[in-house]
Amino acid sequence: QVQLVESGGGLVQAGGSLRLSCAAARTIFSPYVMGWYRQAPGKQRELVAMIASGGPTTYADSVKGRFTISRDKNTVYLQMNSLKPEDTAVYYCNAVSAVGAVKYDYWGQGTQVTVSS
Repeated sequence: QVQLVESGGGLVQAGGSLRLSCAAARTIFSPYVMGWYRQAPGKQRELVAMIASGGPTTYADSVKGRFTISRDKNTVYLQMNSLKPEDTAVYYCNAVSAVGAVKYDYWGQGTQVTVSS
């Protein structure tokens, strides 16, 4: 059962923009944090940006000023501007929810972002 559905990846030239979207299934109970991670070939997965249900955001230093994360209920967006070749990676959506003391961690299937120089 697909819990997080991502869209918006693709190929873009350096300096261009892309917008990623991730919709959480209704079976995921009110995620209190949603975010985006990325993994480039040969590298570990890293946090790109996250947004809490109350609005606070966190960004990786490498994307500050270029990327903007936003959220509308259970859908999270990542607006990526001024893209660089080093932004090339598979981008994964993440959602964290809790029911009582039990924490649930969900991941999307990943969407490829390729930035050409």
